Amino acid sequence: MSSPKSVNNKLKFAIALTFILMLIFGKNFLERRYFNELGEAFVSVYEDRLVVESYIFSISENLFRIKLLVNHCQQESDYSNVLAEIVAYEENILKTVDTFEKTNLTKPEDEFLTSFRSIIENNLRISDYNFLYSEETGINQKKVEEYNSAIERAILDLEKLSQIQIEEGRKLAMNSSKVVNKSRIWAQFEVAALVILLILIYLLIYTTRKIKSAIEDEEEEY
Repeated sequence: MSSPKSVNNKLKFAIALTFILMLIFGKNFLERRYFNELGEAFVSVYEDRLVVESYIFSISENLFRIKLLVNHCQQESDYSNVLAEIVAYEENILKTVDTFEKTNLTKPEDEFLTSFRSIIENNLRISDYNFLYSEETGINQKKVEEYNSAIERAILDLEKLSQIQIEEGRKLAMNSSKVVNKSRIWAQFEVAALVILLILIYLLIYTTRKIKSAIEDEEEEY
């Protein structure tokens, strides 16, 4: 029959083992959460930063083509074709903005994108610039300057949006690095916990055998 002391020791070992096992399970739970955070960060870097940067590039290219057409419209044989091309570029820009708006926008992004859309819809509609060019008078320099001024404002918003992508990407990279570092710390802890667990198991086996041997010795004496 086991002595009260041996029962007490076994109870202590059981509590210690339970505690370590709970810590290991907790570590696994945290590791799964870290893994999910990393996965979300990678998705965000691609969908909300890299893809968005491609939207900004596409919009900038369309703006550049519009600017060229406006500044060199006198070189076109048919001015009506120039207007049609500019309208097409405007529509392409707005379609890209629609897609842009569906991404996970930060507050500054939302503000600059709203400003940009307003410029495209209210200041860059080529139909609002009557007599930008005519064969009789040539280029209406005042209208061209107004149009170019609106384009420059739109470009400034795009530059701000591009800077945000870099800054947000940097934040995501830093957060991912922190998650990886936390995971490494917990991995080291898990190794230490497993070592302690093995030691406790060894001690439990050793003391059990010692107690059993002592009991057998006592029985032989009787």
